[in-house]
Amino acid sequence: SDPNSATAQFFINLESNRALNYPSPDGAGYAVFGSVVGGMDVVDRMATVPTTTVNGLPNVPQPEILIQRAVQTQ
Repeated sequence: SDPNSATAQFFINLESNRALNYPSPDGAGYAVFGSVVGGMDVVDRMATVPTTTVNGLPNVPQPEILIQRAVQTQ
């Protein structure tokens, strides 16, 4: 609910997620800043991990998923 307060959170969307578009009901919004250009099989496997609610946040993967490497392309 605090615009411009994001630090290191990002989403890997497997479907349209219009609730993240600006302006959302709380006035915030998120920018699309990348796309998967290789390793979509890894993203598909991530999508199969069970989720739970942690500290009121829904859809938290259990077990935790750790991204060990991401590469910026041009």
